Amino acid sequence: MPASLTILMDNGSLEPAATLGLRRLAAALAACIGQPVEPISLLHSSAVPAEKLDGTPAEIFEPALERRLAAGQHEFVLVPLFFGPSGALTDYLPKRLAHLRTKYPALNVTVAAPLFAAEDDRLARILADQVRALPSRRVALVDHGSPARAVTEVRNELACQLAGQLGPAYTVAPCSMERREGSAYDFCEPLLARLLRQPGWHAGDVTIAMQFLLPGRHAGPTGDVAEICREAETASGGALHTTMTALVAEHPLLLDILADRWRAAAR
Repeated sequence: MPASLTILMDNGSLEPAATLGLRRLAAALAACIGQPVEPISLLHSSAVPAEKLDGTPAEIFEPALERRLAAGQHEFVLVPLFFGPSGALTDYLPKRLAHLRTKYPALNVTVAAPLFAAEDDRLARILADQVRALPSRRVALVDHGSPARAVTEVRNELACQLAGQLGPAYTVAPCSMERREGSAYDFCEPLLARLLRQPGWHAGDVTIAMQFLLPGRHAGPTGDVAEICREAETASGGALHTTMTALVAEHPLLLDILADRWRAAAR
């Protein structure tokens, strides 16, 4: 049993493609760092039928950790597959760890930093590569939308980095797929649906830069972002044409970021 077990953790999804993508990324990270890496979701994914996951059920964080604790594994390095400090990392996860420590006081979890860091432009470089693969120079950088202002600030800073990578020939606008109701969450604006109806964005070619990691209910050809784009194109009477970039986890540079986050946490 390793002194410390590494877990690559995403938020979780009911879409099988997300869990399968997480597993591929964990295997690639394990090969990169020379240590076993277990793919575990925070929530949701255990509800996916095993037959849709090559016969192996998905695991979610708390029961997965408890099984390993019961087997004698107490040291963990957790590498979050999250762009920024979402409530899942800053609120939910600490509470679940505190609960587990009531039964397993020896539990020790080191949580690596999330993917975005102001001094690290590699996420922007990933997005820039994916944007340059498409013809339009108008770019809407879309994330899920978060009730945490700090997560939206990550998106906005990433949009600035992306604009710097692409240069003055490109126009980059950050936006959210969705948001909570109420003026307290106005910081999420603009929504993608609203942006694609504004002058300068409601006609011609627009690249949708996907600040999403893995395919699921929101990302992918039949996801929520694609549906928002189709509705905007229809509303434009055919004047608007949108194209989504590849997802961030499809770029090899993401593996370098994850490996560096692991090294910083594991040393």
